[in-house]
Amino acid sequence: MLDSFRVALIVTKREVRDQFRDWRIIIPILVLTILFPALMNFTAKQAVGFIQRYGAPMVGERLIPFLLMIVGFFPISVSLVIALESFVGEKERHSIEPLLSSPLNDWQLYVGKLLASILPSLMASYLGIAVYLVGIFHQVGWTPEIVLLVQILALTTVQALVMVSGAVVVSTQTTSIRAANLLASFIIIPMTFLIQGESVVMFWANYNVLWWAIFGQIIIAGLLVRTGISHFNREELLSWELDTLNLRWGWRVFWTAFSGQARSPFDWYRREIPPTLKRLGLPILLVAASLMAGLYLGTAQIERFALPAGAIKIENLKEGFVKGLEAIRFVSVGSVPIVWLHNLRALVLATFLGIFSFGVLGLIVVMFPLVIIGYFTAAVAQAGISPWLFLTAFVLPHGLLEIPAMILAGAAILRLGATLAAPAQGRTIGEAWLYALADWCKVMIALVIPLLLGAAAIEVLATPRLALLIFRN
Repeated sequence: MLDSFRVALIVTKREVRDQFRDWRIIIPILVLTILFPALMNFTAKQAVGFIQRYGAPMVGERLIPFLLMIVGFFPISVSLVIALESFVGEKERHSIEPLLSSPLNDWQLYVGKLLASILPSLMASYLGIAVYLVGIFHQVGWTPEIVLLVQILALTTVQALVMVSGAVVVSTQTTSIRAANLLASFIIIPMTFLIQGESVVMFWANYNVLWWAIFGQIIIAGLLVRTGISHFNREELLSWELDTLNLRWGWRVFWTAFSGQARSPFDWYRREIPPTLKRLGLPILLVAASLMAGLYLGTAQIERFALPAGAIKIENLKEGFVKGLEAIRFVSVGSVPIVWLHNLRALVLATFLGIFSFGVLGLIVVMFPLVIIGYFTAAVAQAGISPWLFLTAFVLPHGLLEIPAMILAGAAILRLGATLAAPAQGRTIGEAWLYALADWCKVMIALVIPLLLGAAAIEVLATPRLALLIFRN
């Protein structure tokens, strides 16, 4: 294995050598490595001086680490450009045929190109961080804590790996640089949102949260690398001539996977749903385990976000429960569609997020209600109310239908997102995704939507009455 990896490094050396011969790559790297950190040093000095005049030095101190993160991030934009044209650019220049005809394996070619795309800009990022730290120390005397510096370096590394691995996947699945640049928005926009979230963390100085951001991006980067290796095929890369959007073909593939050989709705249930559930066996187990983990995580948060001692008394809590339940026990049937549509909207959001994160963010959205339930269960337990009594009154009636629906929907979302990272035997990446989308639609239409409708009816019409009966006694 080590010898095979050394062969991949031959491709990396060739690519890096060619990059350093190109002034269009070297000049942006030098500018972002030297001039941009100097600009950030000037900005930090002016901001700190301005803020200190108005007696808010803490804001200035938190601005400096944020600018340090930005200095590390900006040179990565160069690696995105390099990665986007790593395969498709050479194909347009007709210089990739000798490389693809070499005796190297597909994964060696892919890994070699990936490392060549990331190493120059990552070195530039590290150098830019060093320039910024030296300058800011001489100007305002600021030095970062070791843990913070390690976090910034780790964030820079994993962000570069995520962007580059995503861009290389795009480069292998397109036939022109123009198409690759257009598809790059699916990389840049999510990373922009991520940087905004990390900036909030930096200004709140809650740096421990950064470890979770690093861990999550490591998972995404690993999935992206696996996606690229799984779907890279040198013969297909040479045979593609033009990117076309064939909606008729896509609909035909989707409808074939969705309808199968069924002749009636009953026949469709009998023929299609059992095999679909069988394919979702492993995702169902993973989602069920994740929901249990979410419930435990919610109960554990009561120690971190504990309510003040004596803030909740059992008598007042029970009285509040009874008053609130009496006020809503005569809720009309018209509220059922509202609850039902609310739950469906949450699952649609989870599906959208799951598509762009290999199912990870979708799974987090599905877990979130269990985290809230776990927290409130622990909170009422602190007040002296039995957690089993609370769960029986407020969760169990509609949860018997809603939780299975969440598990099934989460499994379909997880498979829909993870399909991109798995090799598709005998299918293109588009066909594999359309088949997974068909399975998602089957599960949603046949099982999840009816279960959520029943759960909404029970939640509106039965759960308040049962809870009122329990807490009155």
